[in-house]
Amino acid sequence: MTTEQHEEAAATVIIGRKVRPGMEREYEKWQDRVNAAASEYPGHLGVEVSPPTALQPDWVVVYRFDSVAHLQAWMNGATRQSLLDAGAEYFDGPATQQVISGGAQPTDPLVTVVVTHRVHPNHVDDFLDWQRHMSEEESKFEGFRGTEIFRPIEGLQDEWTTLYRYDNAEHLDAWLTSDKRREVLAEGKKFEDFKLRTIDNSFGSWFAFDENGKEAPPPSETKTAIAVWVGLYPTVVLLTLALSPLKWPFWFGLLVGNLLSSFIMSFFTMPHYVNRLLGRWLWPRPDESPAKTNLVGLGTVTALIVFWVVVFYLVTRQFWTLP
Repeated sequence: MTTEQHEEAAATVIIGRKVRPGMEREYEKWQDRVNAAASEYPGHLGVEVSPPTALQPDWVVVYRFDSVAHLQAWMNGATRQSLLDAGAEYFDGPATQQVISGGAQPTDPLVTVVVTHRVHPNHVDDFLDWQRHMSEEESKFEGFRGTEIFRPIEGLQDEWTTLYRYDNAEHLDAWLTSDKRREVLAEGKKFEDFKLRTIDNSFGSWFAFDENGKEAPPPSETKTAIAVWVGLYPTVVLLTLALSPLKWPFWFGLLVGNLLSSFIMSFFTMPHYVNRLLGRWLWPRPDESPAKTNLVGLGTVTALIVFWVVVFYLVTRQFWTLP
């Protein structure tokens, strides 16, 4: 998929930095100051920081703004430059930076590769044809979850940026080390001026993005509470049924159950159940009637709750009695 640059699209910058050994604590304090300064700029939507991992050697910081213009104002502003000067001692070498505008953001914890290419204006069509071929080949590998291509952004970035995602590091490595990838890279030899970086997560959260993957304002507190309730009820009851044969003390059962329910809610219930079923209600389209959206959303909520009530009534009263 190719994403065209446009001013109204949300803009994201991914910055990677190597921090000098022993200065991690100072860096984190400095980064908090930078994040606070960014939050005061118009159009700021959020910032997330990811520490190094075995797959991702750098600290990675992702800033999101509601437009390229607002992102550019932050990136080129005097405030950020003064902070960079103040924090220069913490870094081992220059930062890497990729800017993308619009695009889809996954809610699953995928492994993402960011590749930037310098492309001569006369070779753009050849580059896009070559990228399509690359995408066709990588999509045949296990674990592939998608590719996006982003054009250069005037005033911020001259390179083309490509994101491609796999479900885990092993499947990604199988593609990166494959003979097929080496073959396709050889076909695009004139585009060999590129940089590649792997990011070990997708910076996802329960309510961070709308159904098209763009940054969106969070749902109202009422909608959020109802959505969590829809996910929490079956999660808690199923966990209670699963743990009840263990006959743990009440206080200990709640301790373990709450821990497990937190993980299940975060990694399964909310992203794969609630958000998918209630997404149109949580993030309604601008052209849809609010009354219709709320009617459909609340109807879906009612149907889900009634379904689970009936299921759990039958399970606990007709087929099985809790010990």
